[in-house]
Amino acid sequence: MFKKGTKLYSILTGTCPKCHQESMFKNQNPYKLSEALSMHEHCSNCNTRYKIEPSFFYGSMYVSYGVGIAFAVAAFVISHFIFEADIDKVFISIIGTLVVFMPVILRLSRNIWINLFIHYDKSLAKK
Repeated sequence: MFKKGTKLYSILTGTCPKCHQESMFKNQNPYKLSEALSMHEHCSNCNTRYKIEPSFFYGSMYVSYGVGIAFAVAAFVISHFIFEADIDKVFISIIGTLVVFMPVILRLSRNIWINLFIHYDKSLAKK
C-alpha cells in the first residue's frame, strides 16, 4: 500500500508523482516557513513540470480545507473521547493542532492536488 508506484507513496513522501525519485520541495523540512512551499520547477529525473499551468496550485486550497477538517476531527476525537477534556480545552486543542500542522497540511494538499493530474510511469523509475 505504501510502496513506490502508488499515489499514497508520492503524497506522503512529497516525491515526483511521475517517477517517485526526487522531492518536489526544495527543503525537506516543512517547518522552515520561509521555504515551506518552495518547489523545484521540474523533476531532475523525468523532467516533469510541477507547475502545470499558472496558478495551478490554487486548486490545492480546496484540498487543504478537507485535510484541515480531517486534522481538526482527529484533534476533537483525541481530546474529547480519549482525554475527556471539556469543550473549552477541546476547542483549544483543535486550534493548536491546526496551527502546529499548518505547514504539513499545506504540503499534503499540494501533493494530493498534483497527484490527481499526474500519474506514475514505471518506465521512468530508476532501477
